[in-house]
Amino acid sequence: MSIITNFLRSLLLTIIFTFAAPIFLIGGLLSIVSLFGHLPGLQSVTAAIATHILLFLTIFGSGAPLQGLFVISLTCSFVGALFDTYAYYRCQILR
Repeated sequence: MSIITNFLRSLLLTIIFTFAAPIFLIGGLLSIVSLFGHLPGLQSVTAAIATHILLFLTIFGSGAPLQGLFVISLTCSFVGALFDTYAYYRCQILR
């Protein structure tokens, strides 16, 4: 029974962290771009970068950038869960 609880705990943590990672990455990138936007002479460049990031998210979100961010996060979470399952399976076989 301990093997199953260890696996489920590992899987749950992997799903949570791989869901949060793209959110923090894209949110941090947008935050840095907005901070650089306060520097004189960089307003137009940072506005163009932020616009392109939001357009990229709009593609995956069917017109909504926030929905696109959630789609990317869910996809990363699914892939992370698959990888964790494979790694746990390999660990059990190699024992």
